Amino acid sequence: MKVVITELEEISVIEVTGDIDSKTAPEFERNAKLATEKSGRIVIDLTAVEFMSSAGLRVLLMVYRNIKTQNGKVVLVGVSEEIQDVMSTTGFINFFAIVERQDEAIVILKQN
Repeated sequence: MKVVITELEEISVIEVTGDIDSKTAPEFERNAKLATEKSGRIVIDLTAVEFMSSAGLRVLLMVYRNIKTQNGKVVLVGVSEEIQDVMSTTGFINFFAIVERQDEAIVILKQN
């Protein structure tokens, strides 16, 4: 797994490549915490993620909770159908806006 964080007009964009499982989730969490410390507006691009275990879902929930305390917002990009199904089953899907492309996420976050 690889994580790249970029800043775009006071929005932190976290791009993840590869699977998020119990081995890679701690690195994802470290990077996500860094991003949430910089901004209350977060884009998590999961376009290149095919698999996410419960450990990855926990990280998403942690990001959501951190951002909620800042009155911010998290938008997920490119979430696979399989991951959306799991998020729907767990109820996590209700915490996030989900879009297909980064530019759509940026528009949503600029509105708030």
